[in-house]
Amino acid sequence: MVDVLPLVEARLHTALGEPDARAAVTFLGTDRIEVLRFRDDSPEGVVLRYATLGMSAQPMTDPAAMLADPAKGPRAELVLSVRGGRADTDKVLRPLAVLAASPQVEGVVVAPGASLDVGEPLWPGAPFTSVLVAEPGGLVEDLELDAPLDPVRFLPLLPMTPNEAAWKRVHGAQALQERWLTNGTDLRDPSRGSVPLD
Repeated sequence: MVDVLPLVEARLHTALGEPDARAAVTFLGTDRIEVLRFRDDSPEGVVLRYATLGMSAQPMTDPAAMLADPAKGPRAELVLSVRGGRADTDKVLRPLAVLAASPQVEGVVVAPGASLDVGEPLWPGAPFTSVLVAEPGGLVEDLELDAPLDPVRFLPLLPMTPNEAAWKRVHGAQALQERWLTNGTDLRDPSRGSVPLD
């Protein structure tokens, strides 16, 4: 069986450069999850990108399936982008690892449009306890693997305030993303307030 993780890490390096920090978290009964931090010094300021490495080692399986296929099934890693210097966002490493381990721990399939909740602020003082899983393909392209393996998708995470998460449950992910777009919401701002939801 091919070792997917070196290929995934190479794709992250190609898209985001060399990581300037990394941390590993291991949960009982799961594979090790690493979180890599990439720093992007853009003209508009520093953007920190946190990417998981380890979630894609095994395919995600439908919890209703009688038998898990060791090869077939969706594979993904998570990517979170925030503006640097505005909050202690490095503390997001453990919550991100928890989310990346959720397919192994809880048998969930993480897909675009889903809400993931960590039950506590993503970092100290963060107004967010959950994230919206966005469509892949923008920042890091899908990594095609040899058949019968599904490609690895790099899923962007968009932090949601509790009000936004509640509104999304009623109106759907698309409606929330349109609301953010209409209001020019800076989704990378680690201390932003909730978008107007009336």
